Amino acid sequence: MALSMQQESAQAQPSSSGGNYRFALVALTSLFFMWGFITCLNDILIPYLKGTFELNYTQAMLVQFCFFSAYFIVSLPAGNLVGRIGYQKGIVLGLAVACVGCLLFYPAASSGVYALFLIALFVLAAGVTVLQVAANPYVSALGPQETAPARLTMTQAFNSLGTTVAPFFGSILIFTEGAEVIKGDASATQVPYLMLAGALLLLAGIFAKLTLPKLSGQTVGVDAVSGSAWRHRNLTLGALGIFVYVGAEVAIGSTLVNFFNQENIANMHEAQAAKYIAYYWGGAMVGRFIGALVMQKISGRTVLAFNAVSAFALVLISVFFDGYLAMWAILAVGLCNSVMFPTIFSLALNGLGKHTAQGSGILCLAIVGGAIIPLLQGMLADGIGLQWSFLLPALCYVYIAYYGLKGATPAVIESGK
Repeated sequence: MALSMQQESAQAQPSSSGGNYRFALVALTSLFFMWGFITCLNDILIPYLKGTFELNYTQAMLVQFCFFSAYFIVSLPAGNLVGRIGYQKGIVLGLAVACVGCLLFYPAASSGVYALFLIALFVLAAGVTVLQVAANPYVSALGPQETAPARLTMTQAFNSLGTTVAPFFGSILIFTEGAEVIKGDASATQVPYLMLAGALLLLAGIFAKLTLPKLSGQTVGVDAVSGSAWRHRNLTLGALGIFVYVGAEVAIGSTLVNFFNQENIANMHEAQAAKYIAYYWGGAMVGRFIGALVMQKISGRTVLAFNAVSAFALVLISVFFDGYLAMWAILAVGLCNSVMFPTIFSLALNGLGKHTAQGSGILCLAIVGGAIIPLLQGMLADGIGLQWSFLLPALCYVYIAYYGLKGATPAVIESGK
């Protein structure tokens, strides 16, 4: 698979003013909020569909597999397309595709076929992927390179705001307190996703009319599979870091409702447990605001390693202890997750120069970890129990700590070695 991508370099036009940069960043935060909201709704959708269609954990995790596999399948053609039509048109296109994915939930619910939900989720995620490919490098470019991690962290904080609000939205509209899930009836998903479709369509119209600063400079031919970016050690190890980080974060979030439902943890009804997911994603939101300030003074590598070690310890507590200690320990992992994605992303692109676009495409491909690791945890949960299955994300945080301490050092692997 060797698709070439044309991306604009990460430099803004000199004629664009700082005020225009600030306006562009404000506009882009709405996108980060929206795709955070959409992604977190999967954490409500999984236990709901699991009960509706009487699925095991592995089958239920196909929700995340289909959603995040879109990043792997769509990222390369999306990067190629965005390079040709520009970041702003790419954003509009991504919003439109995501809108179609939300609309597909209506016939999926009417038919009562689980596979149709998976198709709708893939289409929805394809649109979100286009948004990710366009927006992440755009945010990095709107200002000095040395403050790019802080800038991405701040916009990611609004992504976390979306993930914090989504559980309340989903628990109210999808779950009903005290009510049992009706087998084979998934009609509760129709209204929420129709509302999302309307919001996405509105955003697409707004971004089609906005005047945003253009990025210009050298246009670079990119092959995301083979090429010079792969020679950068911090990029290749960073791609694995994105893979395991997204996988661990998604796997934990996807199983929280079922985890809190267990008698030895909190014995909560699904509707009540769903609301507690907001603490997990809310911790990430608070941590990103704090991280944006802390990383002005402390290196991103140090903060990343500290957070990863803390997350590892908290996950182990949730594995080896029961009750509310285990419950609040796993929720606190969200605070540790806060700075990981934007920090790994920025560290991985450090020093790539004209190969930055290729590196961005590779990192977007690595988000497929959100498809693979939750599915593997689902298999573990079916085999050894849900609580013990959290050992898998714990191992992911061990690698992230290594990347912060050692792997993020910029180094070029010479040819032939």
